[in-house]
This record gives sequence, structure tokens and C-alpha cells, in this order.
Amino acid sequence: MKPLLFVTNHVPPDRAGAFRALHGREPLELALFGGRSHHATGGVDDPGVPHRDVSQRAVFRLAASGRYRAVVAGTAGRVALPAAWRGARRAGVPFLLWSALWSHPRTAAHLLAGAPLLRAIYRDADAVVAYGPHVADFARGHGARRVHVAPQAVDGAFWSSPDAVPAPPPDGAAFVALHVGRAARYKGVPELLDAWRLSGLGQRDGSLVLVGEGELPSGEARDRVHAAGRLDAVALRNFYAGASVLVMPAIPTRAFREPWGLVANEAMHRGLPVIATDAVGAAAGGLVRHERNGLVVPAGDPRALAGALRRVHDDVPLRARLGAAGREDVAAYTFDAFAAGFSAAIDDTADAGRPRRTPPPTRSLT
Repeated sequence: MKPLLFVTNHVPPDRAGAFRALHGREPLELALFGGRSHHATGGVDDPGVPHRDVSQRAVFRLAASGRYRAVVAGTAGRVALPAAWRGARRAGVPFLLWSALWSHPRTAAHLLAGAPLLRAIYRDADAVVAYGPHVADFARGHGARRVHVAPQAVDGAFWSSPDAVPAPPPDGAAFVALHVGRAARYKGVPELLDAWRLSGLGQRDGSLVLVGEGELPSGEARDRVHAAGRLDAVALRNFYAGASVLVMPAIPTRAFREPWGLVANEAMHRGLPVIATDAVGAAAGGLVRHERNGLVVPAGDPRALAGALRRVHDDVPLRARLGAAGREDVAAYTFDAFAAGFSAAIDDTADAGRPRRTPPPTRSLT
């Protein structure tokens, strides 16, 4: 059987397990073009499946080579997606769009060039594989056919392992709110710092710990805010084990909206409740559910976020109930479920491998 060509920029550590599960079902080859990544963990050198490093402009020739039974491409990169799409059409094989988008960027460049191109790809793709229901609904609204969901997953056995050693709470705090994320405006850290001050928990028995790159603004120490820096997976697991709640304060920006947020999966495997805004994909996509396994508040509203923080601080039984429900709910988000979603999409394109008109040349998504 010919392999599946899967075009993407990086393979983050947890995504490697997902690709291995997919390769067990559908022989595949990854074409990795590098560049910008929204994953704080970066990419692994060896994803454990057949792979090659390519330039974005080389993707067309590879996809059009006839060596693959179908072509999958994500939305990352400026040239790789249209090149993969056009190459698949040249080869007469099914093209699948792997989409994380539930809101199009609103930058001038994207509105002029990227949005029309993406709308054409939504309508023409033989199938769309979405991060979650929120992305699936967005794709259908733009004319996509045969939409399937491949749930976002992490290594549950690792993140729930009893080997974790709870990180000591800073300042001896009885309540630790944890934020994990890269240094990017859409992560909503300024709003979180405002909410923490409004909550007053730093003046009581609480500490806020920020994990990731970046430094704290001056003056935050008085509110017991701590920057832990970038941590490896084992150290991060220990921080989850010692925390009281994970906070995901993301906001939408003109250029980006949080597609998912795998830290929600990681924390829930540890039985940690999650406070998330409605701009977090894991909340919009149904993993983090208000009053079930977490609390969901409006994005960009520090007062609502402060209220949620005070609530999980003051109500210990609520905190325990939300955490237990989260551990139960995240169990369905596995690498096998991710692979099954892709397999279903590929099976759905069985009649799509026929020669089609090659799309007009396109330069980039921006």
C-alpha cells in the first residue's frame, strides 16, 4: 500500500505519539518544513515514523509525485498548504485538510490573500480533519465536505503517572494557581495578572506560578506571582501535581486564536480542575466544560477570571469534584482516538481519488 503524505511544520513531543498511532493504522510519511511553531515544547528530532525534511516550495513536487495514496496538510506555513493541495490535484489523489482554525486571522494580508485561498481549499478538499467540534463547525460553515474530528491528545499514562513528585508550593502557599504557556499575547497573561490582583489571593494564602518563557513585570512579587521558566516534561508534571488549579486566560487577537491548548489535557490527567476563557479551543471544543470539570469565563474579563479563582479557592469540595470529572472526561482523548479520526476521514475519501482540475497557482496563505 502506498503511504499517506502528511505535510506539517513540526512534531511536538505529544504529537509524536499521535503520529505513531496513525502510522499503525495508515502507513504514512511526514514532510516537515520547520519554521514557526505555536507549541512551547518545540519539535522532536525523531518522531518515530518515516519522515523527511523539506522546504515549503518542495512540497508541490513531492505531493504530485504519485508515490502517495493521499495527501494531508495543516494550515501552518505560507506556501506548504497550497503546494500540497495543488500537488495532490496534479497526482489525482485525495487531499485532506487538517485544520485547527475556528476563526480566521484578521490581518490585512490574510484578508487579502489567505482567506480567499482557504475558502477555496475548504470547498475543494476531499475531507477536513478538525481539532474538535468547534473547528469542524467552522469548516462546515465555509463549505467543507466530509468533516471528521481527530481529538487532541497527550500521553495520558505519563501525565497521570504516580511517579510525579509534587513541586513544593512557593511561599508555602496553601493554594497554587498554575499557568503554562509560551510567551505570546494571545495567551492572556496580562489579563491573568490583573485577575490575580483583583482576586486578592496573593494577599491571603495563594500563589500564582507562570511556567514558560518570559519574565514578570516589575512589582508582581508583592502579589506572590512567580515565574518558573521553561520546564521539561517531568518537572512540569511535578508542578501539576502540586497545583490547585490550571488557569488558561487566552484572548483572541487579530492574528491568532488558541486552537486547543494541550495543557488542559495534561492537567486533567492529573485530576486538576481548569479555569479557561471561551477563547480557549479546549473549552470551545468541549473538553473543558463549565461546572462539569472546570469553569469557563469570558475572554478578556479579569473580573470574571478573578471570581472564578476565588471560587475554586474557597470551595474545596467543588475543586475536588471538578478535578475528578476532568480525569474521567479526558480519558477518551487518546492517541488511538486521534488515529481513528484520521482513518475515518481517509476511508471517506475512497471515491475521491480521481483526476481533477489542477487549482490555479497560489503563492501563500498571507
